[in-house]
Amino acid sequence: MAKTPAYKFRLGLITATIRDNDGFFSVDLSRSYKNSEGQWQSTTSYGHADLLNVAKSAERAENWIARQANADK
Repeated sequence: MAKTPAYKFRLGLITATIRDNDGFFSVDLSRSYKNSEGQWQSTTSYGHADLLNVAKSAERAENWIARQANADK
């Protein structure tokens, strides 16, 4: 069974999921889109229009992880 994410957020169509693996944090970034049948799907492929939100999501994830590390001190 997969662990519940430690933190998850969205910026536009980009979702960042942060997982805590016993003090080692990992981040998954994905982009949501609708397929030809109108159903929501996700991918880890990004277009030019997605890149600013990908960068902002990575920075926001890094800030969240750094706060967790500082909270443990």
